[in-house]
Amino acid sequence: MMTKIGCPDSIAEPFMLKRIAENWPQIRPRLTPYFFLFPALVMLGLTVFYPALRAFYLSFTQYEYDLTAPPVWIGLQNFQRLWRDPIFWQTFRNTLLYLACVVPILVTVPLMLAILVNQKLRGIHWFRVAYYVPVVISMVVAGIAWKWLYADTGLLNQLLQALRLPSVPWLTSPNWAIFSVMAVTIWKGLGYYMVIYLAGLQAIPADLYEAAAIDGSDGWRKHWDITVPLMRPYLFLVAVISAISATKVFEEVYVMTRGGPNHASETIVYYLYNKAFGELEISYACTIGLIMFLIILGLSLVRLAVEKLANAADTVSRSA
Repeated sequence: MMTKIGCPDSIAEPFMLKRIAENWPQIRPRLTPYFFLFPALVMLGLTVFYPALRAFYLSFTQYEYDLTAPPVWIGLQNFQRLWRDPIFWQTFRNTLLYLACVVPILVTVPLMLAILVNQKLRGIHWFRVAYYVPVVISMVVAGIAWKWLYADTGLLNQLLQALRLPSVPWLTSPNWAIFSVMAVTIWKGLGYYMVIYLAGLQAIPADLYEAAAIDGSDGWRKHWDITVPLMRPYLFLVAVISAISATKVFEEVYVMTRGGPNHASETIVYYLYNKAFGELEISYACTIGLIMFLIILGLSLVRLAVEKLANAADTVSRSA
């Protein structure tokens, strides 16, 4: 066998090894980062990429009950079943309702809290800690505590009775259950997103607020004129993160309602979990997971498109 220059491999290989040895001091710094990244890439491949590809394949097969049997290819039958599944569409509507109610609150209210705790006041650090405490509490513990608060004889209903108001079936009524779970998600997420906004607020120069005060923009108006435009990247980031988190909500539903009553608080993720581990319909659960992946991908693409349009609008306004 001959090389491109017409030399035998026995001559070309030592020549190439000699070239590599001579250039190794320049090559090694470039390869070192990849050596450190390789173990993480292997772990990601084994724990993320391979399971994702396997789930994609299983969504086109029948793989149920007897997990020792090989999957049977059935094409699009799982997707046809999903299209006709009324419970899936109910969980889909519940997830959209979750997004519509939770995301706007988690985008706006934490920004207001961040503006408040960004003031130079005595003991303000204690307020930051107090708002952040729910973040470090386990969702299971928080769900159990809120479930006790929501009980028929819980603290909330006792307060209502003290005010001579009727008790509310927070977790047992189809009209109240999902909104009661939303309150826990909002309570736990306020401090987390507040810290993200706080990092952005502290990066805004104080000179801008002083110049705005001279121009007559003071009080809350300065935040509308300066803070909100400069915090736009953080607003987009929080909107996407909170939307993805709301789409994947599971622990609150599992601990507090188990999707009840009558699927009123069941979300897509809980329905997927129930199908996969409750009824062992693995292939159908993979189909639901694929649809959920497409939803999250769509949210990410919307975020990129909105951010691109916002940047384009800023460029046009500055050039004008």
